[in-house]
Amino acid sequence: MKYLALSLFMCTLIVTGCGPSQQVSRVAADTQTDLSGRWNDTDARLVAEEMISDAVSMPWLSNFNQNHSDPPVTIVGNVRNETMEHIDTDVITKEMERAFVNSGRVQVVASQEERQQIRQERQEQQSFASYESTKALAQELGADFMLIGNISSIVDESLSGKDAAIFYSVNLELIDVETNRKVWIGNKKIKKLIERRKLRG
Repeated sequence: MKYLALSLFMCTLIVTGCGPSQQVSRVAADTQTDLSGRWNDTDARLVAEEMISDAVSMPWLSNFNQNHSDPPVTIVGNVRNETMEHIDTDVITKEMERAFVNSGRVQVVASQEERQQIRQERQEQQSFASYESTKALAQELGADFMLIGNISSIVDESLSGKDAAIFYSVNLELIDVETNRKVWIGNKKIKKLIERRKLRG
């Protein structure tokens, strides 16, 4: 029995020793990492920052401010993923909201999904919260503009499969909610070259 236990222990050590090793290092959240060449968090952040910088510098904003005392109210809608990859577009929309709010020049209201939760809370307050702390109904801030868009991609791969190029195109549009007029259209292009090298034996 002792020999059997010892043999099992030795086998475990051998299998563990032959398995792949892994080392994890913590890096800054804004560190650029391109492991697969596919869409990643760096792409989402760069798109949001560049797009918002362009959006707030265009004439639609100054035109709006000439006729209104408060900054425009914007709601960030859906950014459709039309690529073959799994891209979490919520990362992009949240980056867009953050950039808009931090610019101090555009107000942002809750998304459709977020509003449902807030409305439920407000409705429950009518029955369960004290009179002094209950929030009034029908006091929501209506959006002046909605931001929508899409991400598309083109993949060009060599016949050998060794090299590939991925081209991403991100299109965003800011639309007047009342008139459906498009007041700003932005586009950001990203192109990546991937060289696959064989591991040395």
